[in-house]
Amino acid sequence: MGIVKIDEALHEDARRASTVMCRSINAQAEYWMKIGMLAEAHPTLSFNQIVAMQLGAAQGSSSELAAA
Repeated sequence: MGIVKIDEALHEDARRASTVMCRSINAQAEYWMKIGMLAEAHPTLSFNQIVAMQLGAAQGSSSELAAA
């Protein structure tokens, strides 16, 4: 856990988005960072493909836990 200094306008954007998405401001910023990191790692994938990839990975984790 750490403190990250961000621009006031970006903080306000995160606050507004967090309200709409029912997330905390920190959870919204973390979500954006994760999606951005994945987009940089997979530049040919669209946002929807990245989300689908993450959902598939989460389902794999859930089924592995259910099988155990």
